[in-house]
Amino acid sequence: MFRKRFASLFLAASIAALLPACDVDRLNQFKPGVSTGEEVRKIMGQPNFEWKDADGTRIWEYPRTPEGIVNYMLVIGPDEVLREVRQVLTEDNFARVKAGMSQDEVYRLLGRPAHQQRFSLQQETVWDWKTRVEPGMTWFFNVHFDTAGVVTRTSTHFVAKG
Repeated sequence: MFRKRFASLFLAASIAALLPACDVDRLNQFKPGVSTGEEVRKIMGQPNFEWKDADGTRIWEYPRTPEGIVNYMLVIGPDEVLREVRQVLTEDNFARVKAGMSQDEVYRLLGRPAHQQRFSLQQETVWDWKTRVEPGMTWFFNVHFDTAGVVTRTSTHFVAKG
């Protein structure tokens, strides 16, 4: 029993450790202004979500949550050429989340959250994203929404591993 559990935990940890390295290897193959949307899809796979702007630009989301601490947005121009690769879980983007924003605006800015939880007594829903992992603890950025899906505040918290 112990060996099976240890093997399962080891495998999960190994996969989680390799994912960011695999992403870096894949993303390094792209050259904004040169690589095509078809090349991106071939290497990265289907995006989790796609936004379409009025000018024909598409933004493809490749989240690495809940286990990862990155979410990627790849911008494909109307000419089908990659314009930009962004890792959106950054302190600058967290600072851009303001009271009054909608859930759609937050999702477009930060991508899929790691967790979504409804708190009935407080009449709020909280989304969180893992921001960093340190020995013994994991940090999260939280966005609090009211019952209408509007941001009321942000916060951070950590979970101690023990």
